[in-house]
Amino acid sequence: MAAVKRVEVAAAVIENDRGEFLLAQRPVGKVYSGYWEFPGGKVEPGESAADALKRELHEELGIDVDTAYPWLTREFDYAHASVTLRFFRVLAWRGEPHGREQQQFVWQSKGRVTVAPVLPANGPILRSLELPPAYGITCATQIGRAAFMQKLEAALNSGLRLIQVREKHMNAQEFAGFARHVVTLARRFGARVLVNGTPDTALAAGADGVHLNSAALMSCQRRPDVAWCGASCHNVEQLAHAQFLGLDFVVLGSVAPTPSHPGAPTLGWARVAELLRNYSLPVYALGGVKPEDMRRAWQCGAHGIAMLRGAWGL
Repeated sequence: MAAVKRVEVAAAVIENDRGEFLLAQRPVGKVYSGYWEFPGGKVEPGESAADALKRELHEELGIDVDTAYPWLTREFDYAHASVTLRFFRVLAWRGEPHGREQQQFVWQSKGRVTVAPVLPANGPILRSLELPPAYGITCATQIGRAAFMQKLEAALNSGLRLIQVREKHMNAQEFAGFARHVVTLARRFGARVLVNGTPDTALAAGADGVHLNSAALMSCQRRPDVAWCGASCHNVEQLAHAQFLGLDFVVLGSVAPTPSHPGAPTLGWARVAELLRNYSLPVYALGGVKPEDMRRAWQCGAHGIAMLRGAWGL
């Protein structure tokens, strides 16, 4: 069977200082006219996706891109064409967006899209945008439960909105109580909590979902029945399986050496960028990363960073 010929498209997730993103409406006369989409357009022969993004946004919206990071790559088959969509997050630009091709556009809030219909290929992107840039991993066993809860409340006050409860050395009863405590506190701040364990453990804690370690990931044949599901990955095979299962995000590491695993092999940022070049799921870089590494992670195509020590100021 001949390989499907795909049209390569650069698409922009333009985000303003209020955390909103821009959707544009396809004009009359185009396929799917009236549908809403992330602005962008076809990559011309000999043109990079990044250059196509800048050209299209200037032509369509009259803005000049200053800062854009590669993000997700997704393939989609429409009735009229098969496309490879390369999404970029555009965080800084010059000019005021306006429809130079008479198209309408609207700023939308993450998790609260008010326009319809949206192009089918953009549905998963809207969900991915609900994920915050930082993922904090608990360490109550190391510093003590009371001390950790103080650290957690301080981090939530500072804006942390995604937490993984991971305490390998707690017994089942202690872990269940601790997870419920974390969920109760996180709810006050509107933060999501995933439990590193089974879906039943997450459900009992009232958590938003489950985080699978790499062994649990590879043993899964279908996505766990939870609202949100992430997984830990260390290689190409694990990344591919997470993608096959349709998980919401993955954590990839270890990027750099860590105090807990001295001498263990690391990926390095160049390898992270290579692994994420054509990847479709949001990825958090893990291992030896600190809050100041966020932009470096974005430059490599990651959604953000996951931290055990750095999330709590340790």
